[in-house]
Amino acid sequence: MTELSDDSNGTPAMDSLIEYPCEFPIKVFVQPQPGYLQAISAVIMQHDRAFTAASITLRQSKTAKYISLTCMVNATSRAQLDALYQALCDHPMVVMVL
Repeated sequence: MTELSDDSNGTPAMDSLIEYPCEFPIKVFVQPQPGYLQAISAVIMQHDRAFTAASITLRQSKTAKYISLTCMVNATSRAQLDALYQALCDHPMVVMVL
């Protein structure tokens, strides 16, 4: 039987379908307001220093009420992704994170 290594959070590798490190898309929904792109980029850069805003894909909702940002991050562990998701969810400009 082959043993699976743990990720940096101590979570057994078989508990995760993600193989780290990898490029991982995070979708962030915001209401359009001045500075939203810089604010979201700053939050992501706290968790992925190599992140650049150039990797963000923008899409406006049909009603123009929301903008979805698909951000490609360099995921190194489940703990990093969990912390990033929490930081984005806590940001006042963010409506939802997927």
